[in-house]
Amino acid sequence: MNQNPTKHTKVLIIGSGPAGYTAAVYASRAMLKPILVYGIEPGGQMTTTTDVENYPGFAGVIQGPWLMEQMKEQAKAVGTEMIEDHIASVNLKSKPFEATGDSGQKYTADSIIISTGAQARWLNLKSEQELRGFGVSACATCDGFFFKDKTVAVVGGGNAAVEEAMFLTKFASKVKLIHRRDALRAEKMLQSKLMANKKIEIIWDSVVEEVIGDKKPKNVTGLKIKNVKTNKTEELKIDGLFIAIGHDPATQLFKNQLDMDKEGYLTTKPDSTETNIPGVFAAGDVKDKIFRQAVTAAGMGCMSALEAEKYLSSKN
Repeated sequence: MNQNPTKHTKVLIIGSGPAGYTAAVYASRAMLKPILVYGIEPGGQMTTTTDVENYPGFAGVIQGPWLMEQMKEQAKAVGTEMIEDHIASVNLKSKPFEATGDSGQKYTADSIIISTGAQARWLNLKSEQELRGFGVSACATCDGFFFKDKTVAVVGGGNAAVEEAMFLTKFASKVKLIHRRDALRAEKMLQSKLMANKKIEIIWDSVVEEVIGDKKPKNVTGLKIKNVKTNKTEELKIDGLFIAIGHDPATQLFKNQLDMDKEGYLTTKPDSTETNIPGVFAAGDVKDKIFRQAVTAAGMGCMSALEAEKYLSSKN
C-alpha cells in the first residue's frame, strides 16, 4: 500500500532530455514550481551520443551525457523538483490532470508538458550495440562529419534511409545502402536523386548479420551481410554504419487520449506545442520527426513552458 499523499503541481513535466530540462528551467523561472518525472534513462537519446559538435554555445567538442547533466543541474538550481519514477498511466480527461507512477505515487497537475522523446529502432545485434557510438550511429546529421573520405553503410529503405545516404555523400567517399527488399519504400523523387548519385551503391535483398570492429581503439571496420534470396554471406569493409529503419516515439501512454499521426507522434497546433487537449503540451522528439536535434527539442521545451504559463494565467 502506497502511503505517499498525492503530489500536486502547476506543471508536470514527463520525460527528461533537452526538451524536458529546458521546459523545467523556464517553468521554474516563471515561479511555477514544476515537477519533472524522469524514467530509467534520464537525458534520453543524448546520453547515447558521445561527441556533440552542433550544440550552440560550445566551441570545443562536448559529450552528450555531460550536456544533459548540466541541463539537469541547471533545472534543479532554479527550483525544479526532480523525481525518478516511470509514469504508468495518465488521465487527461479529468481536471486537474492525473498521472500515476510505477512507484504507486499519484500526481495531479494543472498543466502537463510531455517530453518523453523517441528512440531509434536498432537491428538489435549484440555487435551493433557494443559499437554504438564507436562507428555505429542512428543519426547522420549528428555524426556524418566524422566520416570524411571514408566508406560508410546505411541500413534501411524508406525516406529516412535515402536522406541519410544522400547527406552522408557530403563527407564519405562511398556510401553503401543496404536494404532487405528489392525495392525502396522512399518517395520516387528521392529515389531518382539517390540513383543518380555516383557515390552511392545499393545492396539489395540483404541484411546485416554482424558488425565487425576493433576492440582497441574501439571502432567499426566492416560488416557481415547476408543475401536473403541466395543465403550467401559476404564481408564488406566499412568505417561507419548508420541505422535508418525508423524511430518510435514514446507515446503508448497517451493512446486514445491525445491526437497522434499514423506513426504515433503527438500532433500539436501550428506554431504551438499545445496538443488537442488545452493545458497539455508536447515538446521535442515526441512530436518532432523532422529535425530531431537537441537544439530544436530545447527550443520546443522553452515554447511549451511559456505556453503553459500563459495557459495557467488565463485560467486564474
